[in-house]
Amino acid sequence: MKMGNSSFVAIALLMSVVVLCNGGKTSSYVRKLIQNPVDMPLDSDAFAIPPGYNAPQQVHITQGDHVGQAMIISWVTVDEPGSNEVIYWSNSSLQNFTAEGEVFTYTYYNYTSGFIHHTNITNLEFNTTYFYVVGIGNTTRQFWFTTPPEVGIDVPYTFGIIGDLGQTFDSNTTLTHYQNSNGSTLLYVGDLSYADDYPYHDNVRWDTWGRFTERSAAYQPWIWTAGNHEIDFDLQIGETQPFKPFSNRYHTPYESSQRTSTLQYKWLTAELPKIDRTETSWLIVLMHAPWYNSYYSHYMEGEPMRVVFESLFIKYKVDVVFAGHVHAYERSERVSNDKYNITNGICTPVKDISAPVYITNGDGGNQEGLSINMTQPQPSYSAYREASFGHGTLEIKNRTHAHYSWNRNQDGYAVEADKLWLFNRYWNPRDDSTIHIP
Repeated sequence: MKMGNSSFVAIALLMSVVVLCNGGKTSSYVRKLIQNPVDMPLDSDAFAIPPGYNAPQQVHITQGDHVGQAMIISWVTVDEPGSNEVIYWSNSSLQNFTAEGEVFTYTYYNYTSGFIHHTNITNLEFNTTYFYVVGIGNTTRQFWFTTPPEVGIDVPYTFGIIGDLGQTFDSNTTLTHYQNSNGSTLLYVGDLSYADDYPYHDNVRWDTWGRFTERSAAYQPWIWTAGNHEIDFDLQIGETQPFKPFSNRYHTPYESSQRTSTLQYKWLTAELPKIDRTETSWLIVLMHAPWYNSYYSHYMEGEPMRVVFESLFIKYKVDVVFAGHVHAYERSERVSNDKYNITNGICTPVKDISAPVYITNGDGGNQEGLSINMTQPQPSYSAYREASFGHGTLEIKNRTHAHYSWNRNQDGYAVEADKLWLFNRYWNPRDDSTIHIP
């Protein structure tokens, strides 16, 4: 998928690796009180149901093609299916257009969903603000979004990064801080509603999460990566279809890659060579679980998959990898461990300027709380780590430079706790390390 001058692939993997040696900086910031976050009550304003008969709710959008000229618009109606039409127009034209989509429903244990609408509007102009209306025939609601600029090698664009959000008071702070940033599209690295943490995977929590995130997701694309909390597989209550709520509610433009249900490795090996770095300068990968992780949480979960995939990231010059899963923040140096396999016994990552920077943003604020136990001493690959909630931003400046920052939730306002300049691996493969790695 291309957006502005950025390109990324989204895959959900469970991977991590820890090596102990002297590393970078562990934040000295100490929160006033370490405790599990508290869910917002179900009658919170953050979960408010819009007024009116069959009013659309849980409105969210995501990019609908590879280049940014389509948008998938999704919403839920409760009283009846209603119209699946979207009326839309640009801010530079008085001409209205109409697109027709599909409606889905599903059942999960003792829950029946509302009517879930997905409509892909196409042939949009680049860098243009569009208004759109849903709920035709009953209660209508109007929203807007701005398409990305045309794909170009030096086109600037700013992404936000959030993972493992949930629906607590801390989640609310994270989302508010992100809304006050300059992000134009959110890269979401998995674990959305945490409905499976409630009895019988309470799918009402999918509805509340959709209404909670609408204030951002209805106005800019959220690019989805599924996490382990989206699997929703539970034989004890007779639910044998994995990803059922997620796949019904959150559609992705997988058809644009002309791939369907091929195995992940086959898909990735076919997808990466398609990316023309002379046209699409930045290559970003989204996954759920980090490969390089110096917290005790999720230790060594996906090491066999790192062994399989890491060499591809180096070969195709991936610039940065964003992950979640670990409920904390961490940024790596450019290292690789692709020489290690189960038999040779060499398991120390080494400096590799051809490798991506790995960044864990699993700190959205969900009710499970922070991962606070870190390996000691800090591993050499780990440049910065902190057990706090927050969000990230990635500002792509041109083909050679991008600026990344991580913004901690502190006392009601966002604090830029970590930042660095990233040098593009294809166009500017200079050493952008922030610590010395022996």
